[in-house]
Amino acid sequence: MSDTKDTGGNTGGRKPLTVSRKTSGTVKQSFSHGRSKQVVVETKKRRTVGPGGSEGSGSAPASAGGKAKGEATLEQKLKAIAAQRGITVAELIAQQKALAEQKNKQNARAKEIEKDKAAQERLRSEQERKLQEQKEREEAEARRKAEEEARKAAEAAEKERAERASKSSSSRAKADFQPASDGAPPVADDGGGRSKRGKGGRDDRNDRSRNEAPSRGGRGGDSRRRGKLTITSALGDDADRQRSLASVRRARERERERRGGGGNEREKVSVEVTLPETITLQDLAGRMNERVADVVKFMIQQGEMLRGNDIIDADTAELIAEEFGHTVKRVAESDVEIGLEGAEDDPKDLEPRPPIVTIMGHVDHGKTSLLDALRKTDVVSGEAGGITQHIGAYQVKLKSGERITFLDTPGHAAFTAMRARGATATDIAIIVVAADDSVMPQTIESINHAKAAGVPIIIAVNKSDLETANPDKVLTDLLQHDVQVESMGGETQAVAVSAKTGMGLDELTDAISLQAELLELKANPKRDADGIVVESQLDKGRGPVATVLVKRGTLKRGDIVVAGTQWGKVRALVDERGQQLKDAGPSQPVEVLGLDGAPDPGEAFVVVDTEARAREITDYRVRTKRQVAGKAGAAARASLDQLMTRLKEGAVETSELPVVVKGDVQGSVEAISQSLDKLSTEEVRARVIHGAVGGISESDVLLAKSSEAPIFAFNVRANKQARDLAEKEGVEIRYYSVIYDLIDDVKATLSGMLAPEKRETFIGYAEILEVFNITKVGKVAGCKISEGKVLRGCGVRLLRDDVVIHEGKLKTLKRFKDEVNEVTAGMECGMAFERYDDIRVGDKIECFQVEEIARTLD
Repeated sequence: MSDTKDTGGNTGGRKPLTVSRKTSGTVKQSFSHGRSKQVVVETKKRRTVGPGGSEGSGSAPASAGGKAKGEATLEQKLKAIAAQRGITVAELIAQQKALAEQKNKQNARAKEIEKDKAAQERLRSEQERKLQEQKEREEAEARRKAEEEARKAAEAAEKERAERASKSSSSRAKADFQPASDGAPPVADDGGGRSKRGKGGRDDRNDRSRNEAPSRGGRGGDSRRRGKLTITSALGDDADRQRSLASVRRARERERERRGGGGNEREKVSVEVTLPETITLQDLAGRMNERVADVVKFMIQQGEMLRGNDIIDADTAELIAEEFGHTVKRVAESDVEIGLEGAEDDPKDLEPRPPIVTIMGHVDHGKTSLLDALRKTDVVSGEAGGITQHIGAYQVKLKSGERITFLDTPGHAAFTAMRARGATATDIAIIVVAADDSVMPQTIESINHAKAAGVPIIIAVNKSDLETANPDKVLTDLLQHDVQVESMGGETQAVAVSAKTGMGLDELTDAISLQAELLELKANPKRDADGIVVESQLDKGRGPVATVLVKRGTLKRGDIVVAGTQWGKVRALVDERGQQLKDAGPSQPVEVLGLDGAPDPGEAFVVVDTEARAREITDYRVRTKRQVAGKAGAAARASLDQLMTRLKEGAVETSELPVVVKGDVQGSVEAISQSLDKLSTEEVRARVIHGAVGGISESDVLLAKSSEAPIFAFNVRANKQARDLAEKEGVEIRYYSVIYDLIDDVKATLSGMLAPEKRETFIGYAEILEVFNITKVGKVAGCKISEGKVLRGCGVRLLRDDVVIHEGKLKTLKRFKDEVNEVTAGMECGMAFERYDDIRVGDKIECFQVEEIARTLD
């Protein structure tokens, strides 16, 4: 080996070979009692060996000859290993490189895994450190609280000891001046706090202090420090330490649990649970005074995965309530209306009330004119076409001071439902019959309504001043309908009147008063009001307005009213003259403002206590109405399915006219809908797709556009936006003020929709003498007209052995080579059928014509 200083020359980039050196040093060690020692420390460099057995970076490079020899040896080893494995040296080197790369990747992956593990370990240690810190904080807080409680307890104990000490010192002071019990001389104080006895006595203060010192000092220590609180005295085994308040509470709780078996559990109380037809679990738990979680847990134990807002039926709710130890009271959903009408009136509270009189009869027999004569007003001029379109309610005050409430009902056939409502809401029915017209269909209908309602009838023979009047004929015709007047031995009163001249009006009012006196009409005005809705409408400025007739009680402003499916608080009461009222008594008709919608005419109204009760009742009625409508819809669908089946079979062909109806009052819309239903037949029918009260809006126009229906407006108008939209969309709006004009138009439309009647007329016979085959034409029959005539384009039937083989139309009629329009009997011609060629010699042709005749509704 070369010298270490010889570092020149070409070394191949390696360090020169040197002899390894050992480095040494001294380390000073210190011991107790100031002793020390010097220690020699020797360090050696680590020897690393490179591939091929040569030294690593720390060794010097070998000589060039040694290097070549090493490379040759390495190459021989590689060839030997390659020959042994049966591969070339290049392949062996490639394998070694691949193995080295794989090993490097594994090492890198292992390092990454170690790095991840180290990171996880650091994270875990960090979490443990935080948990430990939190635990230490909690323990420190607990110790602080314990020290605080101990300090307070010690202060209280010290205060108590101080009080006892002061009491004992005062008692000792009193005892110093008491004589000794053994006859010894009294104890005297020398003024310095030392007590002495007389002659032969001794100072017992030291004895008393010696006896009392241990009890005062606790453990016999210095009594001067007993008022100071230290951690040692607070946490130590001090004889004067008292229990904390929390400890006392825990002890009391354990004692209570030991005696009573759980003081936290409240005592079970059995309650009566009212169950409707359906109820939620949350509501059921509230009625049982149980927790919702307990009820849900019980249902889960029963295998029912339910939540608090899930709905169960009454049977399931009853089982749950009984399982929790409660009694059950089942109620129906309709029970919300129980007691709605209130209790029966005490006869002592009843007072006379005005009679309610309904004027009924045929159209244009003078009902409203008669009422005008009684009211001394002109209402007829306000009615379109001179007829009453809806029920009017008025109260008339007579000269005698008596009051009579009149209900004026329409006489047209379309207002049957209105007359029926008027009859059921009345006490007395006046049937007006014109003396020149006698009994008419609506007169008979009015009599039937009055009899069905069980109210007495008074016959008013109107227009008795006319020359053509025949009152006797009227009374005789009434006998056919089981109405016998007093002049003919019956019990029905009959009065001849004239609305034009005022004849017989006093007799009519006297008859009403007499009949009311016989009926003994009374009511209690001091109870909550109830009655009937006579009419309803939507007023643009006032909103929903209902005309009601009070039957019992007094209706006041501010009352909460339920009328059918509508409810509200009464904002205003208006009479027929437009005057505001504070209240309305029995038999008084008024307009009510404040409802949330227009109730249906004929519905009963009643005053309730709270808004919650009103809302509950109307919600139930809305649900019931929806269920009934659903059932009706199902029935309609079933009938429609049957109709479609019949259509497929060709048994019926139905044409439908959809319409949208808007009216001024609910009664008018109802009357129009019923009248259109009566016009319907199996072939044509009018269907009201929407009927409501109020003016025509844009939504009505859009509905009519989508349904391809016209809009019939009765005493209402469309706003500007609706008119513009209707003109843009091509929707027809028809305005009417008289109901029978509307009905006549619909009747004419339905008549035009009827399929025309087909009438067949026989015109002649022809016999086939020869059959010709003509190109581009087909078979042509050479015929002779045996009877009547044949017209080109007429209907034909081919008869073979008097059996109809074919029925169709005549396509060709020729005379020689020319097309002709007609061939008469005895002449020969050529005939060809449309789309039919099976003709034979000897067949007979029957010729006829079909005539279409227009039909109308009856």
